[in-house]
Amino acid sequence: MNIMDFNVKKLAADAGTFLSRAVQFTEEKLGQAEKTELDAHLENLLSKAECTKIWTEKIMKQTEVLLQPNPNARIEEFVYEKLDRKAPSRSNNPELLGQYMIDAGTEFGPGTAYGNALIKCGETQKRIGTADRELIQTSALNFLTPLRNFIEGDYKTIAKERKLLQNKRLDLDAAKTRLKKAKAAEARNSQLNSARLEGDNIMSEQELRTTQSEFDRQAEITRLLLEGISSTHAHHLRCLNDFVEAQMTYYAQCYQYMLDLQKQLGSFPSNYLCNNNQTAATPTPSVLPNVIGSSAMASTSGLVITPPPANLNDVKEYNGSRKARVLYDYDAANSTELSLLADEVITVFSVVGMDSDWLMGERGNQKGKVPITYLELLN
Repeated sequence: MNIMDFNVKKLAADAGTFLSRAVQFTEEKLGQAEKTELDAHLENLLSKAECTKIWTEKIMKQTEVLLQPNPNARIEEFVYEKLDRKAPSRSNNPELLGQYMIDAGTEFGPGTAYGNALIKCGETQKRIGTADRELIQTSALNFLTPLRNFIEGDYKTIAKERKLLQNKRLDLDAAKTRLKKAKAAEARNSQLNSARLEGDNIMSEQELRTTQSEFDRQAEITRLLLEGISSTHAHHLRCLNDFVEAQMTYYAQCYQYMLDLQKQLGSFPSNYLCNNNQTAATPTPSVLPNVIGSSAMASTSGLVITPPPANLNDVKEYNGSRKARVLYDYDAANSTELSLLADEVITVFSVVGMDSDWLMGERGNQKGKVPITYLELLN
């Protein structure tokens, strides 16, 4: 029974305090009551904390978008995080693209120039996908997690203490208002019930001293928390450096992967790297090895071009046929040309009126034009 009485009294006291604060807040908004202003330093700290919270949220959310552009994937990760479960591993976009390229290259044939290039590109894309995973993991651990801890931890504590400070300020101003009203009533009724009014003044003054003390104590607590924002900025600066370093590592890896891929693709004849249907011009490899009797010539663009060897020119003057080894794979552009595979041996001969950069090639019952720069003439 005593516990019930205590709970009822506490409930009534809390309701009275809430009502008093509501009345004070409303009167302040209507300009009918005075408001205790916080000191300038505390106001600046509060403003700095609010600004930090707003921009930290924006940076955190946009970083999440940068690292995971798929909104559905972000929602899924958020749900699994709240359920304290590990999200299932899925291939990211570079990995998916890489696998498609590898599958396509396998389908077209690794022995063909296009199929081989697709496989090499696919392997590079998968390496980029792995680097992308490492970037996301490192950034989440070293950058996003500290930002989220501030929003969900430190700032929530600051917001709680700030709200408590606001309540203590309302209590203080309500006490000031009551004391002011008591003194005004005492002045008007100085001749009536003076003893009772004097007692009311004493109670109001005691209440004012109590609320002032509680307000000052809460203001100090809030100030100490807010001054920690500078340390938060310093910590976030270190986290930002970690994020920049993670990005630098990621982009350096991607750049190196693409350089390596470019070198691998550059070893193919240039006609494999150009999208055109011209057949009159002879495709020229970007880098050609020395063959019998040849010497490399450097062009102004940095592309190394090897002139046709003398013995290939000699076949133009020879009426019969010769054997030649194929240096590079070559896909025929149309039905008048013959597709070639590196290291195979074919029969070549000249035809009157044919362009000087082409020979007629023969493999079994297959026959067609072949570019002479893809051939090494055999004795």
